[in-house]
Amino acid sequence: MAPPPFVKSKHVQYIINQEQNRTFEYWLSEHLRMNGLYWGVTALITMNELSALPSSEVIKYVLSCWDENSGAFGSFPKHDGHILSTLSALQILKIYSPELSMLTDVQKQKLKDFIIGLQLPDGSFQGDRYGEVDTRFVYTAVSALSLLGELSDEIGDRASRFIMRCFNFDGGFGLVPGSESHAAQVFTCVGTLAIVGKLGLLTDEKRIKMVDWLTERQVLPSGGFNGRAEKLPDVCYSWWVLSSLKMVDSADLIDKERLEEFILECQDLEHGGFGDRPDNATDVYHTCFSITALSLLDYEKYGFIEIDPIYCMPLKK
Repeated sequence: MAPPPFVKSKHVQYIINQEQNRTFEYWLSEHLRMNGLYWGVTALITMNELSALPSSEVIKYVLSCWDENSGAFGSFPKHDGHILSTLSALQILKIYSPELSMLTDVQKQKLKDFIIGLQLPDGSFQGDRYGEVDTRFVYTAVSALSLLGELSDEIGDRASRFIMRCFNFDGGFGLVPGSESHAAQVFTCVGTLAIVGKLGLLTDEKRIKMVDWLTERQVLPSGGFNGRAEKLPDVCYSWWVLSSLKMVDSADLIDKERLEEFILECQDLEHGGFGDRPDNATDVYHTCFSITALSLLDYEKYGFIEIDPIYCMPLKK
């Protein structure tokens, strides 16, 4: 049976509606608001529909989340600055203005100082001043510095050494050394190495192991990927796994046709949006990474913008 069609107009409206439905759950998720805006903006620009949201309102919201005390962005006005919301803010602003013209030189310097101040002697990064360490924070810090044009070789070298300590015997990466391999952590680790120009640290043996581990994430006959062994497929891993394979030129080793079918089956054809699996509730997170994964598979087929597998932003031509 043929997969359902991609209902673009429904997905555009779904994203627009997210800011209009101020439910109880909306207020419980203030800590994800900046990330959620990034997911929505990225889904829209991938579909060539960025104008569906008023740019002035998007930029106004992002700037309202500036935390003067930390010199970074929080997820919601008056929230403390954090590396995750800071990267999302920079990605959004960069999409609207590659020169980041809406930020002052003083703000850019404070952002640089904030991010560099989060790096520990072992090369890892904390998420904020409270000290949690995670390979997600290494990727977000390195990516944010790169977007600012402030990524030094010294920072990249230290970060890449920490990343390689998180490589596991099975070919995956964990959130810290010794942690269980997880597909999203593979993306953050390979993405970090790609940004700092250190993919060569993945020797042939390590690269083969990693590619084998990633391709084993495809759960047939569904065609979707899971994040770890013995787990159900989840459509967001369409991005995390496929982008990782793209970065090491191995995306042709998976069944792209079945993956595309699985992604399309996760749509809500009536109201728009994507759920983690077919017939499950939708959210903007899974919507974003379903659409960006479709771009990686065949952006021309859908009339999409080509997405950079390293940054999850429009690819620079």
